Amino acid sequence: MSDSLIVLLLAPLAYLLGTFPSAAIVARRKGVDIAAAGSGNPGASNTFRILGWKAGTLVFALDAGKGALAAAVGLAIDGHRGAYILGGAAVLGHVWPVTRKFKGGKGVATGAGMMLVLFPYVVLILSVVWFLLVKLTGKASLASVTVVVAFPVLVGLWEGSWGDVVVLGALALVVVVRHASNLRRLARGEEHGLGNGSGR
Repeated sequence: MSDSLIVLLLAPLAYLLGTFPSAAIVARRKGVDIAAAGSGNPGASNTFRILGWKAGTLVFALDAGKGALAAAVGLAIDGHRGAYILGGAAVLGHVWPVTRKFKGGKGVATGAGMMLVLFPYVVLILSVVWFLLVKLTGKASLASVTVVVAFPVLVGLWEGSWGDVVVLGALALVVVVRHASNLRRLARGEEHGLGNGSGR
C-alpha cells in the first residue's frame, strides 16, 4: 500500500479529530454553553471573551493540537503532501463539523497547529505580529485575518514552493470566508475587542 493511499485512508479520521469540541468542553466545565454565549462561535476568541484568558488559551492549545497532530502524522507518512492532506482535513473538521451541524470555529488555531509542523519559523514570526496587532487594535479578528493572508506570502518568500503557496492560499481563503461577518463589522466600526466582554 502506497504512502499516499495510507494518508487518504486516514483523512476521515483527521477530519473527525478536527471536530473535537474543545471550546464546548472547556466552557461546559465552567457551566457555560459556548454556542449560546457571546458570538456563539466555538473557538478560542469567544472563549477568551466569555471565560477569560486561561480558558481561552486552553481552547487555543487544544485546537492547535488537533491540527499539529494530524499534520505531524501526515508528514511522517508522506511528507508535506501528507501533512497538507491530514492537517487540512482537521481544519475542515473544526470549521465544518458534521457532529455539530457543520457549525464550527473559524480555523485559526487548528490551522496554526498545522502550520507549526510545516513552517515553525514563519509561525513564530506571525505569532509576534498577531500579538502586536491585538495589543494595538484589540481586534483578534483583524489580527487573525492579517496573519492568515500574510502566511502564504511569507512562505513563498521564505522557503516554500508554488505548490505550498497555492495550498496555503486556499486554506487562508477558508479562514477569511469564516471571518466574513467580522470583516463587515470592522468595516462598520462595530467589531468589539477581546477585552470588552461582548462575545463578538
